[in-house]
Amino acid sequence: MEFLKKHYEKILLGVMLVGLIGGLVSMLFYVTADKEEMEKRANQILYSQVKALPNLDLAAQTTALARHQSTYTLDMERTNKLFNPMEWQKTPDGQWIKISKGNEVGLGAAVITAITPLYLVLTLEQVTTNELWVRYTIGVEKQAAPTAGRQKKQSRYVYLDDKKPNDTFSIVEVKGTPAEPEAVVLKLVDSTGKDANTVATVSRDKPWRRIEGYAADLRYDPEKKVFHVRAGSKVAFGGAEYLVVDISAKEVILSDQSNQKKTSLLFAP
Repeated sequence: MEFLKKHYEKILLGVMLVGLIGGLVSMLFYVTADKEEMEKRANQILYSQVKALPNLDLAAQTTALARHQSTYTLDMERTNKLFNPMEWQKTPDGQWIKISKGNEVGLGAAVITAITPLYLVLTLEQVTTNELWVRYTIGVEKQAAPTAGRQKKQSRYVYLDDKKPNDTFSIVEVKGTPAEPEAVVLKLVDSTGKDANTVATVSRDKPWRRIEGYAADLRYDPEKKVFHVRAGSKVAFGGAEYLVVDISAKEVILSDQSNQKKTSLLFAP
């Protein structure tokens, strides 16, 4: 005890020095470990495997851009009822038709039910012979002619050596014997009477034909009307009169006689 009383300060100082030395030594291990941990984290950040970013979802932006680029049309005449009240139209039989879309009456309600081709038909009808000449009777049927009389089959006579054209054709050659021909070759003329490039070969059992135009059947349900028309015909429905300007295999073109506006009706068989 006497020893401790005399030397306790030295002993205390020695313990503090030992503790200080131990702290310094442990600090070295702590610094080393901390440095290794920092290097490990740095390596994970700098040299880690980077995943590719997913593709951007631009569906909303693409839709918005397409909507911005497309035009938007407001129908302020037919579908809008704030500024234009509902229109009703009375038919000749006393019924009322509600005009909501605009195609319930007029040209929008006209329907093509059929389109029929009209032909130019040539047939070898008869061969007449005598000592002086050979004559061939050719039947000519012009279904597209403007009048009913000209649409009926008519006979045209052509002689073997007569190269002068009539209003439809001229003779080119006769195949076989003149009295019993296998076929007669004709060259058609155009509407002005000049020779055309079309050559028609006709025989007794095989006529020749070519499409010259079309006829059409129209139906107008609001007034329960049907029309059979050709180019040049006039029809009246829906309170207006129309001229049939032209007919093709797919459409009928009508011209409003009040303003000369042309409208095409498409054929949907």
